[in-house]
Amino acid sequence: MTTMTTTSKKHQRGITLIESLVAIVIAALGILGILGVQMRTLTDTQTTVRRAQAIHLIEDLSERMKVSPNALLGIGDYASGYSQKGSDLTVTDCGTATCTPAQQAKYDLKQWKTTVEQTLPGGQASVFLAPGETADANRRQLGVIIAWRENERDGTKTDDIDASKFRGADGVFTAGTDSTNACPADKTCHLQYIPVAARCAPYDNGSGTKILYCS
Repeated sequence: MTTMTTTSKKHQRGITLIESLVAIVIAALGILGILGVQMRTLTDTQTTVRRAQAIHLIEDLSERMKVSPNALLGIGDYASGYSQKGSDLTVTDCGTATCTPAQQAKYDLKQWKTTVEQTLPGGQASVFLAPGETADANRRQLGVIIAWRENERDGTKTDDIDASKFRGADGVFTAGTDSTNACPADKTCHLQYIPVAARCAPYDNGSGTKILYCS
């Protein structure tokens, strides 16, 4: 008589657990990728909002200059570097007192720079005479750079803006002498040139001094 012996097969265990762990890892990587995209989108949106605010601020300065009939003749009074903050300017309150054109320019500049500092994080501004216009009598533009701090690590967000450069006839840019008209390190900047119009007609009163006639 032959006796048959049955050998039980060993069952593999832990397969379901490994598959679950792999699925969890893949899902986690996917979620992290989505979060990264969302954070990048949020940062880009923030940058767009800040740049729109900078454009509105420059338009505000332009409107202030349009109100002043002497803005074109006193265009140099609006020049102000990054280091000069609104609080650094000691001016006459032109809202309650009669001001000269130069005092009005400094008053407008103080109000405007204070608004820049309060609107943008780490906001600062540089207002300078357009480097392409070398004759004082023929100046018609002001350059404005507004800089602000982005929510990024230090040294990772810098705009390579240098408004002192000139473009020659061959299209090549050459660095100018005024190196202060550049975007500060670790800041995002917006550069714009604004035309300064004469609200009143300038004329020579015979003594060599130009004055304005407003009809």
